[in-house]
Amino acid sequence: MLLCCKLYISESRNKEALDLIERAVKRDPETVIVNKFEDREYNRVRYTLVSYVAHDSIGCPIYSPLHQSVMAMAEAAYEAINLELHSGAHPRLGVVDDIVFHPLGRASLDEAAWLAKAVAADIGNRFQVPVYLYGAAHPTGKALDIIRRELGYYRPNFMGNQWAGWTQPEILPEGPNEGPNTVTRARGIAMIGARSWVATYNVPILSTDVSIARRIALMVSARGGGLPTVQTLGLVHGEDTTEIACMLLEPNQIGADRVQNHVQMLAEQEGLDVEKGYFTDFSPEMIVERYMKLISSGSA
Repeated sequence: MLLCCKLYISESRNKEALDLIERAVKRDPETVIVNKFEDREYNRVRYTLVSYVAHDSIGCPIYSPLHQSVMAMAEAAYEAINLELHSGAHPRLGVVDDIVFHPLGRASLDEAAWLAKAVAADIGNRFQVPVYLYGAAHPTGKALDIIRRELGYYRPNFMGNQWAGWTQPEILPEGPNEGPNTVTRARGIAMIGARSWVATYNVPILSTDVSIARRIALMVSARGGGLPTVQTLGLVHGEDTTEIACMLLEPNQIGADRVQNHVQMLAEQEGLDVEKGYFTDFSPEMIVERYMKLISSGSA
């Protein structure tokens, strides 16, 4: 029974900070980094971690090496990164911006939620960071995008298309599930959740006009009347392109081909070309396969 953790940290340009974070997880050979996705334009990195979950005699989860590994990485991130000095073209509200747990193999969503809640309590208490739970870890299953919208996550605060420093109120409008009600500007807040597998797929548009990218993103998304179970952002991505960043909440129902075709159709109506999109992570099957290979070779 395996659990996968995707840990999103607001940094990708400071190699020393990333090295410190990665050394923290390598202390435990039972947790494996199966993938790392860095984006310098977004100034954001995502680590995909996998380990097992152990149970007591009646089948309740009691231990996963992921718990201490994630805590060690969070501690290193808070030591090495100051959110007030951070800027990038992707929304964020914290140094440790998002931690999501997915069940793999025979593990259940309940087990992923158990670990998410345990990590959230520890991050809130140990680092005095407000933590918002979402998905299966939230008492009522509240969705991540709803919480983010309530907290102003999607509103750029610099140059109309960038996120820089901390400009939100230090007293939070919505109370967190863990940690204090006030924000330390250098650390921000954290979102921690559990849910079934979500695929992330980005489509570059050969245009620098972010207003067009945002319009296309809205029309592709379920929220804008587009594709069901698809969430999107239109973002600046480098000097010459924008990008439609997509979350496919049910990738086996609405997959990347549907998204690619829809973006391409809408871009053509604007007189724009698009490039072939790309996944930012492996499939669950490939992640399990890589984990097994790394564990068996002792190169975790």
